[in-house]
Amino acid sequence: MSKAKDLARLTELAKLTLDHRLGQMRAASRALERSRDQLAAINEAARPADLPMVAGARAEWAYRRWADQRRSELNLVIARQTADWLTARDEAKTAFGRREALSGLAQSMKPRTGIGGE
Repeated sequence: MSKAKDLARLTELAKLTLDHRLGQMRAASRALERSRDQLAAINEAARPADLPMVAGARAEWAYRRWADQRRSELNLVIARQTADWLTARDEAKTAFGRREALSGLAQSMKPRTGIGGE
């Protein structure tokens, strides 16, 4: 194969890699957003129920205990998902740089024509 064909194949592979990395970054972003939404929903105050005072207090205590445990779990998930998103972002940035470098190299290898077909 010629250098131009090799470069064209590499450029196409770089484009496919970039598309794949961007897809991974979008998926990581969506998962992180879902977890943040879940945490925000738990952090909203529960609506008081029409229960006798003792039953209401017990229900509130049980909910708070559950919510504290769930917040703890979600914070760990969010930390992991944030790390995953940052990794995916960095990989997408690298893939973008590769694609741009290969595209620039391919452009520089094309025959140049000046004004008037020189």
